[in-house]
Order: sequence, then C-alpha cells, then structure tokens
Amino acid sequence: MIGRLYTVVIDCPDPGELAGFYEKLLSLSRQEDAGDFIVLQNAAGTPVVAFQRVENFRAPRWTDSARPPQMHIDVMVADLNVAEEQVLALGATLLDGSDKPIGYRVYEDPVGHPFCLITPEEA
Repeated sequence: MIGRLYTVVIDCPDPGELAGFYEKLLSLSRQEDAGDFIVLQNAAGTPVVAFQRVENFRAPRWTDSARPPQMHIDVMVADLNVAEEQVLALGATLLDGSDKPIGYRVYEDPVGHPFCLITPEEA
C-alpha cells in the first residue's frame, strides 16, 4: 500500500457556493474554509471533498471531451519521498515537486489525470 484516499478536490469558480450545495446534499460540515479552498468533512471528522477556486473556470459538459470534469484525488501518505518512488515506478509523472517533508506533490497518472500525494501537517 502506498497511501489512502484522503479527499476528492473539485475545481470551481466559487468554493463557498459549491461547498454550500454539497454540505446540504451530502450532510457534511466545513472542516476548513480558507476562502479559495474549502474542505467538507463527514460526521467522523474525516475530510471527504474539497473545493478550490480556479480562475477562468470553464464548466464541464457531460460527454463533451472539450470540456471534461475538473477534479483530482488527494492520497495521504506517511513519507512523500518513499511514496514518490512508488508512484513513479507505477508510471506516474511528477508535475509540481516540493522538497518539504510535510506538504504535497502533484502528479499525473499514466493517462494525464492529476492527483496529489499529501502528508499530514502535524507529522
């Protein structure tokens, strides 16, 4: 095992508005609200879905390959360096590196979908 699913991050023009919709739809509550980035949690306090502001957002259109869905998966790992070696060996590509032992790194899966490896801030 490399890591565990931490949250799904959805790009949007207004995180507050979209988070409000999903709070009601999924019975979730806000764990973090930084304005441009909002995290919703379940009753156990586990982050479930996050919303991030994207400038010049273009809404996705179902079945339109020119306007695909915009979201990515965050994967919680214990050690970024160890996990990076493992995902690169699986065929991922590093997009945005960080030399910090705590934080995140952005990758593409083998067909170009973005995902992040993240570590807990209190680690």
